[in-house]
Amino acid sequence: MTKKSKKETFEVAEGESIDQCLNRIREAGYFPVRRTEKPVFEEKMVDGEVQYEPIGRQIVFEAKLMET
Repeated sequence: MTKKSKKETFEVAEGESIDQCLNRIREAGYFPVRRTEKPVFEEKMVDGEVQYEPIGRQIVFEAKLMET
C-alpha cells in the first residue's frame, strides 16, 4: 500500500461542480481546508494593442489527509 501525502491539491475540473469536487476529495480520504480562485485571462489584439479579458476562473482546494 502506498502512503498518501498529508496535503493534496484538487482543482475543480471543467464541467465539474464544486460539490462534485468536494465529494471527490472526501472519497480520496481528504478534507478541504482552503479554497483559492484565480481568474483566467485571454489575450486579444485590439487596435494593435494586446488586451487581457477574463474568460473564466480556476478553483483549487487545498486538502489535508483525514486521520483514522
